[in-house]
Amino acid sequence: MRRKKLQKSVTALAALVAGAGTALVATAPAAAAAAPELKLTAGDDTYVSSGRKDATFGAEDKLSIGRLDGDAKIAFLKFLVPAGTQVTGARLRLITVGDVTGKVSVSRVAGNAWTEQTLTSGNAPALGAVVASVTPAAGAEELSFDLGAAVTGPGTYSFAVRSSASNAVTRLRSAEGKWGGPVLTVTTAGGQSAPAVPPATPIEDEDMPPPAAEPTTPAPAQPAPSQPVPTQSAPTQPEPTQPAPTQTTPTQPAPVDPPKGDCVTGAKLVPSCGVLWGAAAGGFTDAPRDQALKDWEKLSGRTASIFHAYHKGDEPFPTKSEMAMARDAAKPRVLLLNWKIAYGSSWAKVAKGEQDARIDRFAARIKTSFPEKFFLVLNHEPENDVVAKAGSGWEAKDFAAMYRHTILRLRAKGVTNAINVMAYMGNEKWMAQSWWKDLYPGDDVVDWMGLDSYVSAEKGYYHFGMFGDLLDRKPANGGLGWYDWATTKHASKPIMVAEWGVYHRVGKVTDKAAGFRSVLPELKKRPGIKAIVYFDTKRDDQGDRDISIDSTKTALSAFRTLAADKIFDVKLR
Repeated sequence: MRRKKLQKSVTALAALVAGAGTALVATAPAAAAAAPELKLTAGDDTYVSSGRKDATFGAEDKLSIGRLDGDAKIAFLKFLVPAGTQVTGARLRLITVGDVTGKVSVSRVAGNAWTEQTLTSGNAPALGAVVASVTPAAGAEELSFDLGAAVTGPGTYSFAVRSSASNAVTRLRSAEGKWGGPVLTVTTAGGQSAPAVPPATPIEDEDMPPPAAEPTTPAPAQPAPSQPVPTQSAPTQPEPTQPAPTQTTPTQPAPVDPPKGDCVTGAKLVPSCGVLWGAAAGGFTDAPRDQALKDWEKLSGRTASIFHAYHKGDEPFPTKSEMAMARDAAKPRVLLLNWKIAYGSSWAKVAKGEQDARIDRFAARIKTSFPEKFFLVLNHEPENDVVAKAGSGWEAKDFAAMYRHTILRLRAKGVTNAINVMAYMGNEKWMAQSWWKDLYPGDDVVDWMGLDSYVSAEKGYYHFGMFGDLLDRKPANGGLGWYDWATTKHASKPIMVAEWGVYHRVGKVTDKAAGFRSVLPELKKRPGIKAIVYFDTKRDDQGDRDISIDSTKTALSAFRTLAADKIFDVKLR
């Protein structure tokens, strides 16, 4: 699941307006008669949720609008039209993610003091009159609003975007994604020439139904949903100082023989028998993650041997609460830490050493405060973040170089207790084997192969299936499913299903029991799987999927039966 997430990234921009955070671009006229334009990306964009009055969503890569189960969501946008601009017209473009429901309207906002970092439902400014609205088709990939009557000259403009839908949420791309955030195109009476903002293309999320229609413009960042995934261009960034080795199959360290009858973890936390059981709980809520996991453990009936947590950029981690969870003698756990190290940077820049200070601070924290073994994932689900454009800094090979550089530097700084997991994404669109290969950083820096993948309990809905389906999902252009690819190409590596879950749409309650009952038969015939980690939340990052284990009584009963199985009786050591 994409939790979204990334820094604002808009390439080919001519200038940044000082202090505003708004990118300003003047496009060269297509013909002599064409009026110059300024394309302005949002300096601030976020949304608020009436059901989570104190929550902020400024770091999310999507904006949500609409109402679901009484929870109203409204998006807020802020643009700066620079001084001296002679405005003759303005048009707002928003890129959708999935289906659009209801009429979408844009209103002026009273005041511009709000920021995306602090705006909540509780402190949101009052909304003014509607200045534009559209009623798009359900499969519309782009929304366009004429704001010529509202944007009349230089200044800061704040808008709210709402949907009339009474029981559905529409998703829109935010500026935190690499492509496709809100753009205000201002037609001017005169202007400077500069490169134009690249065309925006929606980036499909895992478990999101693909758009109903193909984009009319080739995607600069990601391939269109039904097109074959292109071969990655060779990166312009220099390769890491230590080149990635060819695919090899080194022998796993032989585990110490456990006492008879016991399943225990070895040097790389690989169980001698059985399967490690783990979870992340309380996702997209304000609940402390440690307490959410403890509550989930009581609900499920088993301690999670793996405690999954997420971090980015310069966040100091493991946190005190995470360390405490790992040191609970009564309920032993090992940490599984996701780190988006390139947050605010790029994979290529990390590979070049531009974030070495960030790596070194993490290494120092581990050495001084956390000697326990832990799982480390660098930028889980990288397929969804690839920008297949030479020099973008986000090519698949840039990821491999970033991963290698980070792990090798951590080792050089004395971090010997990190067990490295390469976590792929379970979506057909990105499951091209060339991408799998190009993303892979090398057997010497990867200890476990990981997969994040989900299935729907709703028959006929997107990714409906059982546990085996999330493992065997095949690339859109054909070829091996992920499990077969991993066990064939990297046979020496244990497999972790680092995120999995069974979901139904919020308001479309469907029993998940069959999905939970399908797990054990698959584990027994797939010996490569050594760990499974459930991702539990009542609402996903956009509020429309329920991945909880207790949405029905029969689902919870089936999950508790699964959790009680002796295959998960593995001792950490």
